[in-house]
Amino acid sequence: MTDPVLTHLSKTKLELGPVHTAEPEGPWRAARDAHGVLWLALDCAGAGANTVSRDVLEGLDRQLDAIEQEPPKGVVIRSGKADGFAAGADISMFRKLEDVAEVKAVLSQGHSVLDRLDALDCLTICVVHGYALGGGFEIALACDRIIAVDGASFGFPEINLGLHPGLGGTFRLPGRIDPVEAMTHMLTGKTAYTKKARALGIADAVVQERHVKAAVRAAIEGRLERDGPGLSDRVKSLPVARSYAARKMRENAADRAPKDHYPAPYALIDLWETHGDDPKAMQQGEIESFAQLVTSETSRNLVRVFFLQQALKDEARGDDGIAHVHVVGAGTMGTEIAAWCALKGKTVTLFDPDVRALGRAVRRAGTLSSEQHLTSIETRDALDRLMPDPEQLGVPKADLVIEAGPEDPELKSRIYAGLEPRMKSTATLATNTSSLSLTELAKNLSRPSRFAGLHFFNPVSKMQLVEVVTHDGTFGTVSAQLTAFCGAISRLPALVRNYPGFLVNRALTPYLLEAMQLMEEGCDKEVIDRAAERFGMPVGPVELADQVGLDICIQVAESLKSGLDKPMPNIPGWLREKVDKGDTGKKAGRGFYEWKDGKARRGTASGDGVPDDITDRLILPMVNACVECLRLGVVRDSDQLDGTMIFATGFAPFRGGPMHYAKSRGPDEIAARLNELANAHGPRFRPDPGWQDLG
Repeated sequence: MTDPVLTHLSKTKLELGPVHTAEPEGPWRAARDAHGVLWLALDCAGAGANTVSRDVLEGLDRQLDAIEQEPPKGVVIRSGKADGFAAGADISMFRKLEDVAEVKAVLSQGHSVLDRLDALDCLTICVVHGYALGGGFEIALACDRIIAVDGASFGFPEINLGLHPGLGGTFRLPGRIDPVEAMTHMLTGKTAYTKKARALGIADAVVQERHVKAAVRAAIEGRLERDGPGLSDRVKSLPVARSYAARKMRENAADRAPKDHYPAPYALIDLWETHGDDPKAMQQGEIESFAQLVTSETSRNLVRVFFLQQALKDEARGDDGIAHVHVVGAGTMGTEIAAWCALKGKTVTLFDPDVRALGRAVRRAGTLSSEQHLTSIETRDALDRLMPDPEQLGVPKADLVIEAGPEDPELKSRIYAGLEPRMKSTATLATNTSSLSLTELAKNLSRPSRFAGLHFFNPVSKMQLVEVVTHDGTFGTVSAQLTAFCGAISRLPALVRNYPGFLVNRALTPYLLEAMQLMEEGCDKEVIDRAAERFGMPVGPVELADQVGLDICIQVAESLKSGLDKPMPNIPGWLREKVDKGDTGKKAGRGFYEWKDGKARRGTASGDGVPDDITDRLILPMVNACVECLRLGVVRDSDQLDGTMIFATGFAPFRGGPMHYAKSRGPDEIAARLNELANAHGPRFRPDPGWQDLG
């Protein structure tokens, strides 16, 4: 992409004519063209992406001083970064703000800057390419016009940090588009991509990069008008309509995020219901509400999760040296792995003995392209990169071969015996096994040092995390290559050591099996699931078992029982009977629940025979297994463990991860509670020796 500001400011001239270039004001660079239009480029030095920090706002404030002293014909704001406009606020700033009054003071200063931008007498235009998120979106909303370059996207992801917009988004977005649509985007953190942004009225025009100059000129000359709020929008802003909509919003929020765990959605709904027709009151309410939220424990834990995610991303930096990926197996996992790699720019060959499975894989790749909002050209290119390969002609060319066959060690050994002699000596062989020992799988390989695990989670297109599993003989360069590969395909790598269940399944299996044990004791499955969801898990263990596949759950449980010297809950005979009948869960349309249109049909819990200790019985074995993995060095440290569990299992993000939860609740208290459960229910609850190091 060619950025006119970045290019032309460096040459001190714009295509529109000769310019006068001002000295940079921190992250801002300014130039006036021959038509009297001021172009402002946001370019945060030393950063890969623009973020809205104090320096950015203070620099913009100084630019506004100059604009007011010598008013231009118009102002164009855009990014000097190739990837996008701005990725939101500088999150590290949130960690430093502990006092509510201090937060309010900082926010008030920021609001005053954007209010000045909003009030300029000349026309202001924000040109957005790539992403405009959070504070970046709020700068755009303070402008009179927004021009989106094709591929641009807009969103307020603050809700994922336990917050809502804090620099005017709560009143500027509802003032610009349908207020209910605006609230929906803020409450869900949804991104509005180019076409949607134009349809909603966020963007006033969508153009190709080469037409930006013409679109700006049209706006300056008054040929790019925006529609004001329609009658329907004004009606939705009336108090009665807001109250009705707010009630529905609270009901929807309660289904996704209980108020005790996630107060931000409810604070935003209250703010809009009370002040939705009064921008000034909304502004003051936004500042007050944001200051309360950002200093809350929930937000602090969610901000911590953000930095855990950044740390995992940092692990993935570097060149992976992988251009061609060969995937063996076009089942559910192999298909998604192959399609995702192709979407992310890799050349992919896909083998399966069933040619029909290869056809289904290509169709899935097309669907996935649409779900990922790829353009028609991008979709075409991605599908061109994905090649069905029934003869396995891609093996000798591949830099990475990923085996995604059934969890059968003998079958995998036969697959490897056919692959290895045909692979390049420098190529890496990886298995997607979820439970089998890599040490055992590597025994018959001629190059075990170039063998490792790439444990993707289902569905690959939605689950961010991949366990990169090494055994004792894996070359360090191989593990580094695979972590970089995860980064290249926009996935978070968790480097873990070979161990029964690795980290995620080692921790998750006791959670799932304890749910089976509770059902064995007569506890209702809906009660079990709701207990886990009240704790903060995204889905209860019974429904999760259906999603994973009851056959897979049994395979993983059997692998752990044979590989660990610790007691595990028994696998009930009736569970095996369900699987033998074909009731394997979501993929079969029937497991513990009936499944329709991808959703479990859950009933109303009876509440009969519910143990008082149900939540601890589900959650603490999972945390206990995490302590075990930390003690044995399966993972590097507690931060990596927390990040892995959050992004692989959805472990209650507002609690900061299992180890953070353990430290917050108190290691001694949890160890004592585990002993109580062990005395009541058996030795599977005995606390791991690692608790002594945490106390």
